[in-house]
Amino acid sequence: MSGGTQEERDASWRPRGNRWVIAVVVTLAAFMEVLDTTIVNVSLPHIAGSVAASYDEATWTLTSYLIANGIVLPISGWIGRLVGRKRYFLICIAMFTACSFLCGMATSLGEMIIFRLLQGFFGGGLQPNQQSIILDTFEPAQRGRAFSIVAVAVIVAPIVGPTLGGWITDNYSWRWIFLINLPVGVFTFFAVARLVEDPPWVVREHKYGDKRVDYIGLGLIALGLGCLEVMLDRGEDNDWFGSPSIVMFAFLAFAGIAGAIGWLLYTDKPVVDLRVYADRNFAVGSLVIFAIGAILYSSAVLIPQLAQQHLGYTALLAGLLLSPGALLVVFLIPIVGKVLLPHVQTRYIIAFGFFSLGCALLYAHRLTPNIDFFTLATIRAAQTFGLAFLFVPNSTITYSTLPKELNADASALYTMLRNIAGSVGISLSTAMVAEQTQVHRAYLAEHLTPFSQPYQHLLSQYSETLRSLGESANGALGMINQTLNQQAAILAYLDVFLVCAIAAFCVVPFAFLFRPSISGGEPAGH
Repeated sequence: MSGGTQEERDASWRPRGNRWVIAVVVTLAAFMEVLDTTIVNVSLPHIAGSVAASYDEATWTLTSYLIANGIVLPISGWIGRLVGRKRYFLICIAMFTACSFLCGMATSLGEMIIFRLLQGFFGGGLQPNQQSIILDTFEPAQRGRAFSIVAVAVIVAPIVGPTLGGWITDNYSWRWIFLINLPVGVFTFFAVARLVEDPPWVVREHKYGDKRVDYIGLGLIALGLGCLEVMLDRGEDNDWFGSPSIVMFAFLAFAGIAGAIGWLLYTDKPVVDLRVYADRNFAVGSLVIFAIGAILYSSAVLIPQLAQQHLGYTALLAGLLLSPGALLVVFLIPIVGKVLLPHVQTRYIIAFGFFSLGCALLYAHRLTPNIDFFTLATIRAAQTFGLAFLFVPNSTITYSTLPKELNADASALYTMLRNIAGSVGISLSTAMVAEQTQVHRAYLAEHLTPFSQPYQHLLSQYSETLRSLGESANGALGMINQTLNQQAAILAYLDVFLVCAIAAFCVVPFAFLFRPSISGGEPAGH
């Protein structure tokens, strides 16, 4: 290691610890953070009651986390260069764990929002650092299997989150959804401190790199992404662009993001280097991960939401609907990384993944108001089948032609796009469900007239049922209205799944834009 040129020493560098143990340890930290973005959702009513707040006010505990997280993600590479990547990673783990404890101990809404804001700020550095550590730890030929471990965290955590959150809240207290992070965080901190080390090029960048702070870039990123997260998270509750506040946040988001892009491309020392998009594989991979993130998070929300709001499922049972799909992903991802990637062109695997995902979303048209648990779980499992062929291949080929010096900024931007895509997907899908439910309800209601024989037959049937139970027949109209709402909602979900299917099919051609070449031993891009 002491002889040879700097390039030779960089090329021959290997971590002293076991690579696979390092991958598991750093991914555990990321898993903890991703889990926290979804585990809180089902516990919001309980949190609101404990801190004497309304449900709408309690949702700011989600919004504050997303704002801070979204702002930090793109600049995490710069912070790592400023303070040292390993040191920054350890700080993030320690403070995320401490803030989890504070969230669990919060006694007022104000405290909760502040602690969640801090938790999101430090949590924002976990995923990009984890990804850049894996990129530097593994040679390109091994990254496919390494990203299999990452995929388990990114894909399975949003699935496990609602189930685990519902079970903890129902059986213990909502405070334990935060306190459960303590042993995981402490273990991960000491494991990372013992095993992870910065490679020489990262050390050089920290020691000799330019330490100037790009205040303008930082400010524009904070303005643009912060306002974007508020708009996406609060838009549905505030009637989207019917609300002056949402219009204002949308304008500020556009101005901030557009200004940040212009400034970062203009300045000599940007806080995050957008020139990584000059690499074709990375640019195409970023587009693909945006599509993956939007479909992954929106589809993960739709089925539990349908089950709870219209089929009468508890939070725990709705979460369990996602479990078979999670098990399928855990089984398939190692096979994709170890068996397919070395022998099949990555572009073909990604194209197949989106095609199968589109077919699975079309299969969701089996939805009916009386659908059983097994069929609903099968629909979700079919969707996760396609996702298993997307994350690892896309991550592997996206970084295959990128210089290692750009790994930090690339990881930050890649993770940021995935998370923003998740927020966009959830917001658009839930808004479309609400809108299409009203459309279908208005259409179905046209048939509820005295001249409609099916309507009169149903009204008579419900009336007889109520009389046989010793109740007033006047409740028959209420039962018909309930049935109408349920059927309208089912049709709305079918519309959203159809739109998601079309989107998945539209992404298939983009898989063939990846550069078909072998780079640094990356075997699957040939």
